[in-house]
Amino acid sequence: MYYPTTRVLTVLELLQSRPQISGVEIARHLEVNTRTVRRYITMLQDLGIPVESDRGRYGAYRLTPGFKLPPLMFSSDEALQITLGLLVSGKLGLTTVAAESALSKLSRVMPQHLARRLDAVRNTLIVNLSLPKFMPAGEIVVDLCVAIAEQRTISIRYQAWNGDLTERNLNPYGIVLHDGFWYAVGYCHLRDDIRTFRLDRIASLELQDTRFIAPAYFDPLAEVMRALARTPGIFEIEVILHTSLEQAQRLIPPSLGLLKQTENGIRFTCYFQRLEWITHFLAGLDVPMTLIKPLELRNEMQKLAQRIERIRVAAL
Repeated sequence: MYYPTTRVLTVLELLQSRPQISGVEIARHLEVNTRTVRRYITMLQDLGIPVESDRGRYGAYRLTPGFKLPPLMFSSDEALQITLGLLVSGKLGLTTVAAESALSKLSRVMPQHLARRLDAVRNTLIVNLSLPKFMPAGEIVVDLCVAIAEQRTISIRYQAWNGDLTERNLNPYGIVLHDGFWYAVGYCHLRDDIRTFRLDRIASLELQDTRFIAPAYFDPLAEVMRALARTPGIFEIEVILHTSLEQAQRLIPPSLGLLKQTENGIRFTCYFQRLEWITHFLAGLDVPMTLIKPLELRNEMQKLAQRIERIRVAAL
């Protein structure tokens, strides 16, 4: 299986091994289309590698005569950082095969004493991270990052939670990995508004030539948190917290719900499929509060209070 980084490196190897090579030949070797080949060539050029091209039906690509990649020299600290980055990338499920391949290449070319130190880190370090629940395709992650960096509109086919499939144009402003899920946030032309999309639900993605200007000071993470807090559920929770807004913000994660200053206190609203967890969460806030809705939440809180009263505390 090919991975985006592996493909780009393969293109570079082909260019280094031949005086010139056509886009059709590269596409055939990588089993992709020529449009994708042009994107990989652009990525190489963005990295400062001088790739020249002849346009036309029989056009070809070649490296500038006399160009050679300079050797890379890493200090022990630099090599350690690269190794840790590749290890974490693999643990997150990102390009696992490519990460292992890169680690092996590093070990082969480094001095023996440094390779032993890196192998020690690789073989003994335990990275305990929350793995993404649903991994998006690596190609989609890379293409989306390119679109954000170059401020290019993308066309996507998106499958909603209920299975509905829609085609949309999106101006992507940011990409966020939060709580095991990947999200893209940006301006959706179909809805004429800012929207958040789960990357694992994007069936296909294509970069367009249309450019856009992202709004200044846009915070993708904050927007994702707001979107998650507004996600509908079976129960709409509304509680008045009798405390300051600053204290409520310290106690309640922004992805859990919305906080708003009112005359009576801080209104906390959120949505849940089940009431058990939010009941225990509210009880643990240690803040005076008034339960507004739903009625089922009041009943659950009363049941929890009764269970607490039945707990016997043994004398020490």
